[in-house]
Amino acid sequence: MKMSQSFVKTLRQASSEETTKNGALLTRAGYIHKEMAGIYDFLPLGLKVLENIKSIIREELNQIGCEELLMSTLQNPEPWEKTGRFSNQQVDIWFKTELSSGGELGLAPTHEEPITALMKSYVKSYKDLPISAYQFQTKFRNEKRAKSGILRGREFLMKDLYSFHTTPEELESYYDKIMKVYQSIFNRVGIGDITFPCFASGGIFSKYSHEFQTLLDVGEDTVYYNQDKSIVLNKEVYTEEVLNDLGVKPEELQTANAAEVGNIFKLQTKFTDPLDLKFSDENNVEKVVYMGCYGIGVSRLMGVIAEVYADDKGLVWPESIAPFKYHLIAIGDEGIKTANELYRKNPESFLYDNREGLRVGEKFADADLIGLPQRIVISDKTLAEKSVEITDRKTGKSDLQLLSDFS
Repeated sequence: MKMSQSFVKTLRQASSEETTKNGALLTRAGYIHKEMAGIYDFLPLGLKVLENIKSIIREELNQIGCEELLMSTLQNPEPWEKTGRFSNQQVDIWFKTELSSGGELGLAPTHEEPITALMKSYVKSYKDLPISAYQFQTKFRNEKRAKSGILRGREFLMKDLYSFHTTPEELESYYDKIMKVYQSIFNRVGIGDITFPCFASGGIFSKYSHEFQTLLDVGEDTVYYNQDKSIVLNKEVYTEEVLNDLGVKPEELQTANAAEVGNIFKLQTKFTDPLDLKFSDENNVEKVVYMGCYGIGVSRLMGVIAEVYADDKGLVWPESIAPFKYHLIAIGDEGIKTANELYRKNPESFLYDNREGLRVGEKFADADLIGLPQRIVISDKTLAEKSVEITDRKTGKSDLQLLSDFS
């Protein structure tokens, strides 16, 4: 990607409304554009980060046999009415609209009801189970207060996975498998060492569930954890009963702010029962299907990673999700000629700052702000040694590397 050909420009400062690093830096560096509170556009660089995160999640889920689909955003109220989640004022986060022909539709905040209704067309026998299907889809939630950049929005990208089983034991086994897969995902995107399964309320789904919480100063949640973080629990379930169940004393726990990046629920028959999703077992006896759901907020995860790695100069992306590995800058006529040739051979690896009329210092500052893993500088000086200068964005360490290594 050549910066001279992109409509996206870096900004000296973000709006004063952006009070978090992720909101301010992602805006200044040209990754996102704010439309209104809680609603952002993802610009070319930001979209590349999202797609890289999605690729990691997709690889991990496909390895355990999950199938990807894409469901509709517009929702028929009928299945939601059967579970009481369309008109319930206590959980009313819907954006709703009227059809010109009459009747009401909603924009999906999640997809438990529609996927359960969908499965009635495909699940008849125990031979059809288990099933696990997931999607990446934009969700809409009418949050009372959208804040914290892309950490909490009214429109956001989510990966939601749903599994269907013949028995509670089968569901339990799958739930444990997803726990491990999620940890692998968070390891790969660079936050595994500060992200932990957290004992939490099941909310509207079940009594208890697990969240994956990333320790973060600007996180909206408060978590309690023991010294080795083998026990982590959300403040909302911090009761004497829970502490007794976990065998831990209050004085053994510390507190910290955290941001939820994923959650998993054993739904049991909460949705399959009212929506009448059943199967016939080996003896032709009809039984209710057991269900689980497993979410990762993809755009929120991007914001959390931005918060975790940013420094006083700008963003610092882990290589696994960076939009490009290298930020390429050329100095001098021979440097520009060589950089042009290097970019031509492998454009997918480089964000090439070929803009004219800018001082080298300005380009360096933009490279720090944009936060790619490595900056490559090609100049008459480096070419004299048949090399390029590589600077690691995270450590700031610079070294010469042979130009032939990139050819």
